[in-house]
Amino acid sequence: MKQTFRASTAFVLGWIWVAFVLFNAFDLTLRYSGKSSLVAGAILGVLTALVYLTALRPATVVADDGLRVRNPLRTTFLPWASVDDVQVSHTINISHGDKVLHAWTPQASARERARANRRGHPRAQRGRYQTEPVLSKGERAAQEAMAGKTHADWVAEQIAERAENAKRRREQPGDVRVAWAPDALAACAAALVLVAIAVLA
Repeated sequence: MKQTFRASTAFVLGWIWVAFVLFNAFDLTLRYSGKSSLVAGAILGVLTALVYLTALRPATVVADDGLRVRNPLRTTFLPWASVDDVQVSHTINISHGDKVLHAWTPQASARERARANRRGHPRAQRGRYQTEPVLSKGERAAQEAMAGKTHADWVAEQIAERAENAKRRREQPGDVRVAWAPDALAACAAALVLVAIAVLA
């Protein structure tokens, strides 16, 4: 089974930006006014490439055969048995051999970490009457289990569990593959072409 984890807010905002750019590209084509339209198109192109690289492309893909981490310009594939350790700071840091791979998404911001820590500590009751619903035993257990954990922590646990299972099955560590991402390079090239057209026109 394949699961893809992203920064959902950035992903949604990225697609909103793409819709905005498509509308503006159509408008620039209809009301073409020479150099100023080309400059505006180049600016939109560069910003769209940046949005694609930082908001739409990054993903952490958990699959049966291994872990695929898509960062802005490169994709890294790690067989499960080659994962040595998983730690979470601001990013998910995956140790393999003598190297550490930093997954761009999902990230654990300081605000999200503080919110997760507050989840584990119920608010003190104020006033005479209880306004918060009483949690069942199962709900309290779930709240305690998730106390202090962000989405990045949860994803890191999934990765560590899969790696541990592979080692228990005595799987051999396979080759770690790192490759430049053709889609990311194409986005950068398209932005550069638009800039060159705007400069030379």
